[in-house]
Amino acid sequence: MPVSTRRFVSQLNHQEAINQVFLASNKQLRPNRSGNLYLQVALSDRSGSIDARMWNAGNEIYQSFRDGDYVHVEGSTQLFQGSLQLIASRIRRVTAEEVCEDDFRMLTADGVDELTSRLRELVHTIESAPLRALADCFLNDDMFMQKFSRAPAAMKHHHAYEGGLLEHVVSVMTLCQNVAGCYPEIDRDLLLMGALLHDIGKVDELCYDRAISYTDAGQLLGHILIAMQLIDEKVRETNRNLPQPIPNRLVVEVKHLVASHHGQYEFGSPKLPMTLEALALHYLDSLDAKLAAFNHLIRDDANVDSSWTPYFAHLGRKLFKRTIPQDGQN
Repeated sequence: MPVSTRRFVSQLNHQEAINQVFLASNKQLRPNRSGNLYLQVALSDRSGSIDARMWNAGNEIYQSFRDGDYVHVEGSTQLFQGSLQLIASRIRRVTAEEVCEDDFRMLTADGVDELTSRLRELVHTIESAPLRALADCFLNDDMFMQKFSRAPAAMKHHHAYEGGLLEHVVSVMTLCQNVAGCYPEIDRDLLLMGALLHDIGKVDELCYDRAISYTDAGQLLGHILIAMQLIDEKVRETNRNLPQPIPNRLVVEVKHLVASHHGQYEFGSPKLPMTLEALALHYLDSLDAKLAAFNHLIRDDANVDSSWTPYFAHLGRKLFKRTIPQDGQN
């Protein structure tokens, strides 16, 4: 594998010549005001993403690569309306053998192994025999764990990279472990189980062999319904190996944690949180997702000369980066 000498996206500056490989996604062929076609594509590496445009690009260029391909790009960067973009003069597809793939992985193989070990440690603290048996049924399924350790947690807003789901789940389980000790009324084992399973449907909701996209099942059902199917399958499998089946009421409570973890109907939850554990899971899941999203926006901001990001309309605010000393400060 080639040794990396690249300039990462987060290091790029205004009017910088570009001659290197990126990961391509979200490509579009669009008309400008004069009706001439141009190519728009997101180019990324492990440090972030930059929007790129190639003027006077036709269908031949558009069809020469796919989302999820590595592409060699020549061009230059420029600031446009406060954001850095890349104007490409040449784009060509390259093979994975020609690049250093670690430049494009947010998590290394060692990082995934560490997270998997941490996940197993957290599961092993579950004292409830039925819940522990159900959790082990998932963890001992090699095919499931292969998908679980590779899947992203979302399309774009948080943990949207290979291994992101595993990282998110470990973070939420750790938060749940810490918070449960502050509230003795909470069933810690049940809360940890909900954290483990709340997003498992994303292993089949999202396609992540190339660029991240939705599967047909993901579009038609969504990850909550897919999770219910997976839980039912694993409950049946677990019950075959237990002297007594998992109590149905306990299964229903686990499912309620998954069904209500988005917290509101308009955010996709078929049910609102109705237990202490469901309420805690909703807020802790949201906390981890929002912090990861904010970190992503701060990290990807191309304006390195400002302590502030641009204004994000969907958030209704700018974000403070704390990277540039303020006047009169060291």
